[in-house]
Amino acid sequence: MTNLETAQNMSQAEIVKGSVIGGISNAVINGGIQYFMLKGETAIPLTVNTIINDEHSVLGAAVPLAVILAMILTIIAHLTLKAPKRPFMPGGLWLTLKHGLFTFGSIVSGAIVWQAMMGSVSVSLTGAVITLSLIAGITAAVINYMTISASLLNPAK
Repeated sequence: MTNLETAQNMSQAEIVKGSVIGGISNAVINGGIQYFMLKGETAIPLTVNTIINDEHSVLGAAVPLAVILAMILTIIAHLTLKAPKRPFMPGGLWLTLKHGLFTFGSIVSGAIVWQAMMGSVSVSLTGAVITLSLIAGITAAVINYMTISASLLNPAK
């Protein structure tokens, strides 16, 4: 089978497998980046109880990380998909915006619920890096799956 035939016959299990692999690699890469960005911090709050503040928080840093990652990965996944797919304009562009807004809403609402239920909790550098790595990995996996599933013209059952 050629690559095109394989791509045309992508099953849900293959899409999930590829998305999980991408999620793990993004978690490792972004975890390393976050470690070097936060190195030297001792206790970092997960959230703070104000909208406008000068304090760095883990979930505050997760919002732009996840939104930018979602939008970039949507574009990359759509453009590198080697199968009959919907055109980028307007379909892929709409997916990019939709995934950015979906990710923004998910992370912000999760942070608000966390703050309301748990209050301000500080974590160590390791805890912050693990949290941001998990958010990046889950974001990458979910967005990759959603992009491929929405972009294929003839998805296999």
